[in-house]
Amino acid sequence: MASAKAKAAPTPGVKWPADAIERRKVSALIPYARNARTHSDAQVAQIAASIREWGWTNPVLIDAEGGLIAGHGRVLAARKLGLEDIPCMIATGWTDAQKRAYILADNQLALNADWEKTLLGGELQDLKAEGFDLALVGFDPQMLEDLMYGADFAPGSLDDQGRLDKVGNDAKCPSCGCVFDPVEHVAAD
Repeated sequence: MASAKAKAAPTPGVKWPADAIERRKVSALIPYARNARTHSDAQVAQIAASIREWGWTNPVLIDAEGGLIAGHGRVLAARKLGLEDIPCMIATGWTDAQKRAYILADNQLALNADWEKTLLGGELQDLKAEGFDLALVGFDPQMLEDLMYGADFAPGSLDDQGRLDKVGNDAKCPSCGCVFDPVEHVAAD
C-alpha cells in the first residue's frame, strides 16, 4: 500500500529553478523597486485574513540574494501579521531579465483566467449556507450578491429594448422610492 506521504520522483531531465522551500526572515527580503503591481491596504488586509484562516499556503519566490520575484503582497501581509519568517523558494539560474519578466508574468497570467459563473455562484451559495465567512474569498459584497443571485448585465439587442418599451411597467427609484413610468420619464427628459 502506498504511503499518503510518498514523495514524487523528479521528472527525468527537468531541472526546476525553484525546487525547495526554506524559511527566510521577512526583514531580510528585498521588494523589487520597480514592481508594477500595487497592493492597497484593503487588499493586504484580505491577504492577511486569508493567512490567518488557512495558514501560509504559497511560498514567496526570491532570488539567491533575497530579492522578491513573486509574493510582494504576501510579504506585506506577513509584516502586518508580525510574522518573523516565511516559506520561500529560491529561483536559481535566472538572468536579471528572466526575473523581471517573471514578476510581470506571475501577476498577469492569473488575470487572464475567467470564472464559470454558474459554478462559482453555486459554490458561494453553498459556502454561505455552511456559515463560512465569504469576506475571506476576496470578492466585494456587491459582486458576491451578483454572483450568488444571478445579476445579468449582458447587453440586450434593439429588439429587447423595443419589447421593454412596450411593457409599460412602472419603475421605482432605488434612492428615493419614487414610482414612475420609465418611458414617459425618458421622453420628458
